[in-house]
Amino acid sequence: MDCKLNPTKLKNAQKALLGWYAIYGRHHLPWRDRLAPNRAYRVLISEIMLQQTQVKAVLEHFYFPFLERFPNLHSLSEANVSEVLHAWQGLGYYSRARNLHKLAQICIHNSKTSTLAPQGRENPLPCDIYLLRKLPGIGAYTAGAIACFGFDLPVSFVDSNIKRILLRLFALHSATPSLLESKAKSILNFQEPFNHNQALLDLGALLCLPKSPKCGDCPLSGCCLGKENWQDFTQSKSMQTTKKTLHYGIFIQDSTIALLKSNEKLYFGLYNFPQIPLSLIKSSQKLGILKHSYTKYNLETEIYLCPLMASDFLNKDSLEFFTRDSLESLPLSALSLKILKFLRTKGLF
Repeated sequence: MDCKLNPTKLKNAQKALLGWYAIYGRHHLPWRDRLAPNRAYRVLISEIMLQQTQVKAVLEHFYFPFLERFPNLHSLSEANVSEVLHAWQGLGYYSRARNLHKLAQICIHNSKTSTLAPQGRENPLPCDIYLLRKLPGIGAYTAGAIACFGFDLPVSFVDSNIKRILLRLFALHSATPSLLESKAKSILNFQEPFNHNQALLDLGALLCLPKSPKCGDCPLSGCCLGKENWQDFTQSKSMQTTKKTLHYGIFIQDSTIALLKSNEKLYFGLYNFPQIPLSLIKSSQKLGILKHSYTKYNLETEIYLCPLMASDFLNKDSLEFFTRDSLESLPLSALSLKILKFLRTKGLF
């Protein structure tokens, strides 16, 4: 029987879910602190970071340093985009950082031109889910998460973990986004939306796993229609990977090293080592090969120490030379950081 059609069973399931969350939920996550100052902003930063990065990495390496550098939307909006990219360094998917910077500028601009009371302008991030959707980098899930976790609004939303729960709970072989959103709303606990949605996220991360789910420990087991054949109600995304070989040139001059500022969409605004044509390889010294992956690509990067005169074959005007100290404040791609580390082990820079 569908949980939605049985109010008593649904109420019991909601109660069981909250009971499980009270004991086993990840309450230690700092963005779940409902008493934290500027909570909505902290939720925004966590949700954007978590879009493509695991919780452990965000928590241990990125969340607190970013908040320390940009404690609110005002400081973020006033920063140079290069500063934001540098603070985002290592997280990857840098369009998130660029969108976050644009979002801050839009919110601050709107707050200055609005007729809200002064206290309304202190936190210029909108709480309305439709206004949130209009901001760069904010989709349906992120808007719902910010509205609920940042402002305690009774809204439902669907991410990959919640989607998996819903497919199994309602025994759905497939479902459109609108159907999933409808199912999520049908089980929403309107009295405790914050804990309810956090509990669903944890349930998907800890129990309702893509493989080998722990159905015996699940608080929703009593009304789950797909628990006996959970494999039939699991949609998994398979991403085809593409192998590529790239050739990067190392140009060193008077204790400085050459980099290019990227204009490509993926790395826009970041500095990378220049790729060199095959014609330069014969006159260059091969240093080694590094493995690297991003999005759908598995890269085999060949690193060459090139004679300085060979830079004439590249766009010399776009090459910039940096000292070791100046690299500390430069927004570098993850691959560039890996190459620099490799060069240090070789004693070259």
